[in-house]
Amino acid sequence: ADFIEQANTFELSEGVSEGGSEGVSERVSEGVRGDAYSPRSSRSGPVVVLVIGMAGSGKTTLMHRINHHVKEQGKRSYFINLDPAVKRVPFAANIDIRDTVNYKEVMTQYGLGPNGGILTALNLFATKFDQVIGLLEKRADEVQEDGSSSLDYIFVDTPGQIEAFTWSAGGQIILELLGNSFPTTCLYVSDRKSTRLNSSHQEDLV
Repeated sequence: ADFIEQANTFELSEGVSEGGSEGVSERVSEGVRGDAYSPRSSRSGPVVVLVIGMAGSGKTTLMHRINHHVKEQGKRSYFINLDPAVKRVPFAANIDIRDTVNYKEVMTQYGLGPNGGILTALNLFATKFDQVIGLLEKRADEVQEDGSSSLDYIFVDTPGQIEAFTWSAGGQIILELLGNSFPTTCLYVSDRKSTRLNSSHQEDLV
C-alpha cells in the first residue's frame, strides 16, 4: 500500500518511550478534532519549549538533563520527540514520532537520502499534529487534587538537521499549531566548543 495512504490512517499513540519509567499507552482517536479543530490561544499554560539547534549541538542531551531536573523539582512536564532518525531517546518521551512514521521505510519507498527522509517523515507527521494538540489540551485540562493544572511545561525535541524543522512546511505547521494553542518559546542550543572559530559561529547564527 502507498505510504501516504498508510499515514492518513495511522493512530497516534501516547505513552513513554524507552527512556521513561511511567505512563500508559493511549489512543488519540478519542479526542480527534479533525477539520473542526480550533486552538485555544488564550491559555496561560502550560508553556511549550521548542528545543532547536544544529546537528550535534546537544539538544537531546539537554532534553535528558531537563527531564531529570523537572522530576527533581516536581514540575509536571510532557515530552515530545520529533526526530524520526534518532536511534535512542534518553528521556521519557510521552509522544515519539518514531512510533507513528517509519523513517527508514520513507527513505526506501521514495528513494530518499537521510535528510530527505527526515523532512518527509516530519511532513507526514505534521498532517496529524492536530491529534497531538488534542492530547496536549486533554492533559492540560486535567486538574490535580490541589486544584492546580496537571502540566507546567511541554518540551519538544526537534530533528538534528535544523533546516528539516525550521525551513519545512511540516515544521511551520507544527510551530503554528503549538503557538496558537499554548504560550510557546524556542530554546536555541549552541555548542560553545564548535563555535569558537568565527566562521563556525556565523554559520551557527545563520
